[in-house]
Amino acid sequence: MLKNLYIKLCGLILLGVSVVGQAQPGHMHDHAADAATPLATSAAFDAKGSLWRVRVEDGFVLVDHSDDLGKEFSKAQKINRQPQRIGTEGDARPKIAIGPEGNLYLTWTQALSKPYSGHIWFARSTDGGRSFSNPVIVHEDRAEITHRFDALAVAPTGRVFVAWVDKRDLIAAQAVNQPYEGAAIYYAISDDGGDSFAPERKLADASCECCRIALAVQPAGTVVGLWRHLFEGGVRDHAIAEIDPGKKIDPGNKPLIHRATFGNWKIDACPHHGPALARGGDWGWHMAWFDGESESSKAGLYYARMDGAAWVSSPAKRFGDAERQAGHPALLSLNGHNIEEVWLAWRELSDEGSQLRLAYSGDGGRSWDAARDIAATAGSADYPQLLSYQGRAYLAWNTAREGFRLITLEAAP
Repeated sequence: MLKNLYIKLCGLILLGVSVVGQAQPGHMHDHAADAATPLATSAAFDAKGSLWRVRVEDGFVLVDHSDDLGKEFSKAQKINRQPQRIGTEGDARPKIAIGPEGNLYLTWTQALSKPYSGHIWFARSTDGGRSFSNPVIVHEDRAEITHRFDALAVAPTGRVFVAWVDKRDLIAAQAVNQPYEGAAIYYAISDDGGDSFAPERKLADASCECCRIALAVQPAGTVVGLWRHLFEGGVRDHAIAEIDPGKKIDPGNKPLIHRATFGNWKIDACPHHGPALARGGDWGWHMAWFDGESESSKAGLYYARMDGAAWVSSPAKRFGDAERQAGHPALLSLNGHNIEEVWLAWRELSDEGSQLRLAYSGDGGRSWDAARDIAATAGSADYPQLLSYQGRAYLAWNTAREGFRLITLEAAP
């Protein structure tokens, strides 16, 4: 099927694929500017097909949009009133999500003066992006500790979820000389379109300290989270849990977590390498992640399906070239015409720069066509992001040399 994969020609031709949108020169970066201007970018389509983008420049969160698939962008709005040190390194980046009523939601991490400390900020627009609210800190705990690596999701019901890595429990344990491994995952929920958030709750102890959290929403208004977790014996595999505000699982009101991956990677450090998650059909979830070398597994990028009822994962399938540091995956699942299409994209590195690779499944991830190169750059590059609009798949990528690009993906019959 992948041999039938073609990329619509609508702009710059690159490696035999086409880029439908590329930012104009004012949005591009050369090598000199690369170090000063972060490449970390997030994007989302609204219901009308406008592509909204959030990024960071000179200490400000900037939001703009494109009505022509990324060829040209509007004048950017500054969201935070005063410049901040904003997390854009490793797995950190500002986030954007769009609600069913058309509200735009943003989160980002402000780095504080103490090492690895931060606050999670939130802002919203209720008028289609014409203006944004004054930013607020999501969590009630304001200690100068780790609140970092924010994740953002909006359910079809309009419920807003924000999750992050938090070290308040580590600090509390250290104060009484008790052991505590890693960090924790906390989350806050808004049921009024981001006007207010309920006090934060803990999702899990023993999370990895600096890997991104993947969130995916359920139609009924719950969300499923996937994150790198510290299991017994120093193993850093992944855990998965459903956050349902209406269900109390235990006295601490923490959702029940399940082990999602079994690579058994032991490393006494955080790899800055979080997973990707996408909702499948009625059966469960698609997962992609990076694992290091272990006694039972080779280093590399992996994919598996997760049953959403039994919480049992399929055997993991390895993708990409581990020698070229294949990783930082993106996943997208599209259902229609009695098939479920799944797209998996990731970045690889070489002496020539960075390459994006793409794999395609036309049967819900049960089988995959051979992966192929889809784009490349000779300079620095961000990680890929997969988006959808009206049943069509797109890949967004920001690079130092070429700027922001939007690639349209289409599987021919």
